[in-house]
Amino acid sequence: MNTLSRRRFLKISSASIVAAGAVSGVGRTVADAATAEKGIRQVPTFCDICFWKCGAVASVRDGKLWKIEGNPIDPLCHGRLCPRGTGGIGAHTDPDRLRSPLIRTNERGEEKWKEVTWDEALDYIAQRMKKIATEHGPESMAAFAHGIGGTFLKHTLKAYGAINMAAPSFAQCRGPREVGFELTFGDVVGSPERTDIENSDCLVLIGSHLGENMHNTQVQEFATAVGRGASIIVVDPRFSVAASKAKFYLPIKPGTDLALLLAWMHVLVTEKLYDADYVAKYGFGFEQFAASLTTYTPEWAFVETGIDPDTIRTTAREMARHHPATLVHPGRHVNWYGDDAQRSRAIALLNALLGSWGRKGGFYQPSSMDVPAYPYPDYPKATRAKLDNPDKKYPFASESLSTGIRDATISGLPYPVKGWLVYATNLLHALPNEAETIEAMKQLDLLVVVDVIPSETAGWADVVLPESTYLERFDDLNPEYFKQPFLGLRQPVIESPQDQKPNWWIAKKLAEKLGLGAFYPWNDIEEYLEHRVTAAGLSYPELKQKGIILGQSQPLYYEDGAPAEFYTPSGKIEFYSPQLEAAGFDPVPRYTPPAAGPPGSFRLLFGRAPMHSFSRTQSNRLLSDMMSENAVWLNHTSVTRLGLKSDDFVRLRNQDGIVSNRIKVKATERIRPDCVYMVHGFGHTSRGLRHAFGKGASDAKLVTRYQTDPLMGGTGMNVNFVTIEPEA
Repeated sequence: MNTLSRRRFLKISSASIVAAGAVSGVGRTVADAATAEKGIRQVPTFCDICFWKCGAVASVRDGKLWKIEGNPIDPLCHGRLCPRGTGGIGAHTDPDRLRSPLIRTNERGEEKWKEVTWDEALDYIAQRMKKIATEHGPESMAAFAHGIGGTFLKHTLKAYGAINMAAPSFAQCRGPREVGFELTFGDVVGSPERTDIENSDCLVLIGSHLGENMHNTQVQEFATAVGRGASIIVVDPRFSVAASKAKFYLPIKPGTDLALLLAWMHVLVTEKLYDADYVAKYGFGFEQFAASLTTYTPEWAFVETGIDPDTIRTTAREMARHHPATLVHPGRHVNWYGDDAQRSRAIALLNALLGSWGRKGGFYQPSSMDVPAYPYPDYPKATRAKLDNPDKKYPFASESLSTGIRDATISGLPYPVKGWLVYATNLLHALPNEAETIEAMKQLDLLVVVDVIPSETAGWADVVLPESTYLERFDDLNPEYFKQPFLGLRQPVIESPQDQKPNWWIAKKLAEKLGLGAFYPWNDIEEYLEHRVTAAGLSYPELKQKGIILGQSQPLYYEDGAPAEFYTPSGKIEFYSPQLEAAGFDPVPRYTPPAAGPPGSFRLLFGRAPMHSFSRTQSNRLLSDMMSENAVWLNHTSVTRLGLKSDDFVRLRNQDGIVSNRIKVKATERIRPDCVYMVHGFGHTSRGLRHAFGKGASDAKLVTRYQTDPLMGGTGMNVNFVTIEPEA
């Protein structure tokens, strides 16, 4: 076994612990359920309610799924799941979930279907994919996939000859962060993020809502840091849960974060508070960088941000006092205003000044277990280039752009896109401007959706394939990049209740109908999994029994022997970027004020809640019991001016005349008067989501405008404005 160098607040009740201790037979398979109707059995797996992939142990009592707890040997969760993870049972029991394959019988979007067999559905898809390949080429079949479950479907499409595949998680979420850090350090933050929060003495959160987005490891480490007295600095237009733990809360004017970052760096450089030895040893272009900061004084930043100059200086000095164990968090969903890669680069540069990259309390060096890939045949060679980023319009896009595929589908350029396969992502909630997504879907000859629930995107599909939930299936292996490298196994805990199938089975059967059976030389998923695990020198029976096999830890920090390697052109931390300059961009981030909204409007902000994951969980009865609809946060002065009060219903009208569902008002002093805030993922319009239908309002519907990041093609979506219309 080799190791590669590179990356709930809910407590388990004492009753749960006692019950778990009385259980035996961990790792028994679904087949055992038929012969073990009485008693309790446990199966280790890993969670799929969000992308964090925490290790879990699911318990089945008298043949029925009972509860889900954290796997105590999992380095990510340490035996504790978040609210979403413990509520995973609701995904299995959801009465609104898809039950059998469906083929459209009317116009797209009318949500009228006929139930068919799996053979009929897969024959339908295969015939149309063959027609697309013949008439337009296999490159005209595109895919959107989110999560590890899409692995085998993408394998089938690659065997078919498709090359255009994207996940909204890049252009609509973390992409600018990865590009900004890679331009600076030559490496990405990764997922899970390589943030050493548990050892941070000073943690700076800029629009990062730890405790609300519930990235489990980070939330646990945040609680640890707060408990031992770490200094917390929170920058946010809204007084978030994290802000309630802060020593310093900076209620910044939305869109001006880069001005604050530049002013902080101005203070560190002019007062010589930065880590001079670190910069001298690892830095490149520091003199040009320092010169560019001259005009970005705290007094200048006050005019832009509304943050008092003394507060800017005090917080900059607080960061310097604790360096290198000061972590300026890189964020996750960072597509805000269109300058996001440069703002993320400024966050990277601030961390570099503090000497935190590769240092304890800053950013550690992750590692992963070396698990060989399965020996498949070579994929066919494409005769055309990918179409998401023609002529490298966005030169630093390091992954495919979902909105680029959408644009090409609408325009037919550089060549037509005639088929989409959409796996486990609701594009109408994930991509900005749903009208453009609908326009693109109307251009298609084939739209296939593979999902657990009947999402809005599924409502536009030609074929809808019902997937087994993560508790009912095997998935590919998860050799995680983390502090403690490990290999995780997802395996079925209980059978699917109706005619749902696992993604690997769907992918294999579709490949066979396409004449691509040679790309699936294994008979079933366990043969594939055992081959890979054995090739890594590990025991597949042990992995099934434990759910996790731990690898050998590597040094985490430079001072402990982790290699200080920077994969930039200079081989160093690039404070001044010649590659940005050569491409016609600012080599050091430069601030441009954000555009103002119409008079009397509020900037629309949105985010997460700890009990929901995107727009995937609102029909989960266990999770919706904790939050069944969202509310719009509105400053109390605006509430009074508009003659409203908390729990009144209103509608939001955006700058383009789009009106939301009705939504309750949350009157609060915890948000600036110039903006409103709502939790993402509500306001469902899919008639199949009977429980979630019409509850709350959709922020995605109101995001009709976006600013595209010129460096990497990400879509800044915090550029929309709304007015408030009281409900009669």
